[in-house]
Amino acid sequence: MAFSQEWKTSERKYGVISENNVKIRTRDGTALNANIFRPDDDDSPSNKFPAILGIHPYDLDNSPPIKSKALSSSAGIWASGIEKPNASLESGDPNFYVRRGYVHVICNLRGIGDSDGIYEYNSKKELEDVYDVIEWIADQPWCDGNVGMFGVSYFATIQKFVASINPPHLKCLFAPWGASDYYRDVHYHGGILSLFVTNYSRQFYRARIRSTALAQLGEHSFKKAVQDLLKDEEISGTPRLAEILRNPMNNEYALTLDMILHRFYDEFWKERSVNYEKINVPCYTGADWGMYAIHLASAFRDWESIKAPKKMMVGPPVDVDRPLYQLQYESLRWFDYWLKGIDTGIMNDPPVKLYVMGEGRWKKASRWPLPETMWTPFYLHEDKLLSEREFWPNESFDTYEDSPWGRGFLEYYTPPLVERTEIIGPMVLNLYASSTAAEILWFASLRDVDPQGRETILTRGWLRGSHREVDPELSKPWKPYHPHTRSVPLKPNEIYEFNIEILPTANLFLEGHRIGLKVSSVDDQPQNTHESLASLHVKRQKASRISIYHDFERPSNLLLPVTDGNVIGTYLSGGDLLKSPS
Repeated sequence: MAFSQEWKTSERKYGVISENNVKIRTRDGTALNANIFRPDDDDSPSNKFPAILGIHPYDLDNSPPIKSKALSSSAGIWASGIEKPNASLESGDPNFYVRRGYVHVICNLRGIGDSDGIYEYNSKKELEDVYDVIEWIADQPWCDGNVGMFGVSYFATIQKFVASINPPHLKCLFAPWGASDYYRDVHYHGGILSLFVTNYSRQFYRARIRSTALAQLGEHSFKKAVQDLLKDEEISGTPRLAEILRNPMNNEYALTLDMILHRFYDEFWKERSVNYEKINVPCYTGADWGMYAIHLASAFRDWESIKAPKKMMVGPPVDVDRPLYQLQYESLRWFDYWLKGIDTGIMNDPPVKLYVMGEGRWKKASRWPLPETMWTPFYLHEDKLLSEREFWPNESFDTYEDSPWGRGFLEYYTPPLVERTEIIGPMVLNLYASSTAAEILWFASLRDVDPQGRETILTRGWLRGSHREVDPELSKPWKPYHPHTRSVPLKPNEIYEFNIEILPTANLFLEGHRIGLKVSSVDDQPQNTHESLASLHVKRQKASRISIYHDFERPSNLLLPVTDGNVIGTYLSGGDLLKSPS
């Protein structure tokens, strides 16, 4: 039991019993396979409890079953990170919730494992299935009619989609670390195809998948569309993608092909983007600062768009363990409040909690972006300088080459900071640039550089140059919105403005540190798992020369959200007093 002087959570007092491989029938008769974990409470006259649902496409039996009136064998699994194929353990530990008076249901989706049917990737049918599972749970003799959902990643993502179709007995979500727009968050960063797509369905357990594009287009048109993709050098120049496209009738590749064939944000992707207007249940969302490849963008979209009671937590750049246990007491406070009616004080806490890197502390707030934010343009100058200072007369441009034989880049740095400077929030890189080719792939990373020159990547941004169009009605000065609905090729050597969204961060830059920016047309060499997930994109296969302009008429700049410090600003001199001669 967690408690304070004003509140306490449900006590740990029940044993755990289980029913394994329970078949739950959906509206069309499809049977979904589930494991159900319940409190052992033979002395209770009602035996009714609220329930928590986790539903997923992974190996259900990899969340080891609990033997009747015994501990779960998952208790014997040593927790590990995301390096192992153990995503099924992102459902949370049934021992924790059940012992505190909840039923925990963990279920496989249609077309996965021992569930019937064909897997339909985040389709209307998949969401209707989850709706039916929730209503089935609420109708069971052991449930009091209150159902919540829990879990991270896929477990979190599907929660938000299901909430948008409003199952009557769904009362709340605990859904951090999850996407909400599959096009932008996972598969096309800034319109650039992520190779995460090639391994996505491989993680699913005994998945039966059929191509929706094949069904819609017919075999002849489907094969022609695949052949057209093979003419794209970014695609054909990527061995794994070429292999998939040369075997389009292999069902193992069906889901990947569907994603590659939908290169723009179209109806396929709209169906796989959360409709926030329909969500009316309380939502606890969030991410960690390191998972900018999949989860981070969604946390802030959730916060901005959800109108129901909500909370957001963004933690250190470390992914949660599997089996998932780190969020258990925070989630218990949430479930106790919304499913049991216990005032755990959670709604009295500030709704936004952010971990500030560089300082190692949590910051609480009532709004996002933070009300104290002052967006400040740091201009790109000659000689690798990043500074608030206006341009010098006759500044020109910087150039790099991008080709299969040389992947160039440009870097810009502030002088060593004389003030501790806190940067928290969304940002944008506004570039004036040209290319000798009709396309550019932009990759940008924000870095914290210590006095010894060691660089830590804090966050990233991406943009395909031909997707540079911005929707002014949906954009903000600190957050451009790119529709990604069409391609507008560049005219070689013509200068364009590119507004590149850099995903939010929260970092305290200490005295003597520098703020760094790297701009290139390919991924950086990854240094850890988070960076690996963010470094899986296609490359241009023809040589081009790219120029970035920085002068009075073309003020390329990085717009940074300063929340503390930088009151006087950076010093080109470094701020050091000249030493007197000895």
